[in-house]
Amino acid sequence: MPIYFLDQKELPTHYYNIIPDLPEPLSPPLNPKTKKPVTPEDLSPIFPAELIKQEMSPERFIEIPGPVREAYKLFRPSPLIRAKRLEKELNTPAKIYYKYEGVSPSGSHKTNTALAQAYYNKQAGVKRLATETGAGQWGSALSFACDYFGLDCSVYMVRVSFDQKPYRKTMMKIYGADCVASPSEKTETGKKLLKENPDSPGSLGMAIAEAVEDAATHADTNYSLGSVLNHVLLHQTVIGQEAKKQMEMAGDYPDIVIGCHGGGSNFAGLAFPFLADKLSGKKPNLRAIAAEPKSCPTLTKGKYEYDYGDSVGLTPYLLMYTLGHEFMPPPIHAGGLRYHGASPIVSQLVKKKVVEAVALEQKGVFEAAVRFARNQGIVPAPESAHAIKAVFDEAEKCRKSGESKTILFNLSGHGHFDMSAYEQYLKGEIK
Repeated sequence: MPIYFLDQKELPTHYYNIIPDLPEPLSPPLNPKTKKPVTPEDLSPIFPAELIKQEMSPERFIEIPGPVREAYKLFRPSPLIRAKRLEKELNTPAKIYYKYEGVSPSGSHKTNTALAQAYYNKQAGVKRLATETGAGQWGSALSFACDYFGLDCSVYMVRVSFDQKPYRKTMMKIYGADCVASPSEKTETGKKLLKENPDSPGSLGMAIAEAVEDAATHADTNYSLGSVLNHVLLHQTVIGQEAKKQMEMAGDYPDIVIGCHGGGSNFAGLAFPFLADKLSGKKPNLRAIAAEPKSCPTLTKGKYEYDYGDSVGLTPYLLMYTLGHEFMPPPIHAGGLRYHGASPIVSQLVKKKVVEAVALEQKGVFEAAVRFARNQGIVPAPESAHAIKAVFDEAEKCRKSGESKTILFNLSGHGHFDMSAYEQYLKGEIK
């Protein structure tokens, strides 16, 4: 099982911004009240100036601040692993590599942008960050990052995941954060939602609305999010940049790049630096596949239109694939993928057929996850397991055709806090 490590001196010095390389200009977000393009002044109540600048930047490369690069050294560069044993078990001529982001302190790729966002907010004099989280990976990552840079942190965790994954909220509290189940009684939005449905399982859209309200109504607080927006995907490109160097070390280059997809951050983090080669014409045949749950099929069944990023209409209007901001996804165990919308960038790439999307059933995803764990020793997060299932499907196609494709995927986090989900699967209770 070859493992490819980079020296810390090879950490990326800049984030890669795909916006200048897109097939067409990205449609601007719209002010929810005026329906006119959002201005920096519209975003300033909840974001620091540097992140607003990055959100709208036309620059292809944006320098990573020294203190953030130093913080990355706690866990970056992350390893690239050739899964030869898995190839043998699958009886496929395909070569399978994975970038393992579960080595971060919080256990997932989310720490890459959490550290950057906490740093920029600290520099702007912000005292506290408010955020939402689905399965808890993002809440854990931001809690850690806020502790690292000396900020307070408030996390609104989707209720169904709050109940399913109790140790995620314990982890957030260890880092000093306050974590509450959403919808909550802490905000006017939460009170309204609970009045309408006291037993609401919650959704990312609801939790986003609460966090945005919290930030907008407290002068010392900004909003922070773990996916969807341009600056978040930008920070994650350290993954793909490292992976490109590691694939060079292996003497290989992927034919297929795969990541799970909820809002788009980990898929983009791995895929965008490779898609730069596709968009420039260097690798025109490269395939990039975003794997999402069939119970929340945003990219495969959603409409490409302007919609709110939250459930009650507080956030800007975004042009994206959406199931509708009032859509209530079933309480699946991949809580990080239960989002009605998608990154505007990823959405455009799917619309332009630069990126493919597949929707997968929960039971088959867990089957693939357990098979992977027994072969590679890593228990994957249920979200990451969607990428694994998509890899298995592509490897099977190679087995049938005899083609030797090189497949690279992002193992975006471990599943150590998801044992209740795996227990249900092993008992045959997964729907």
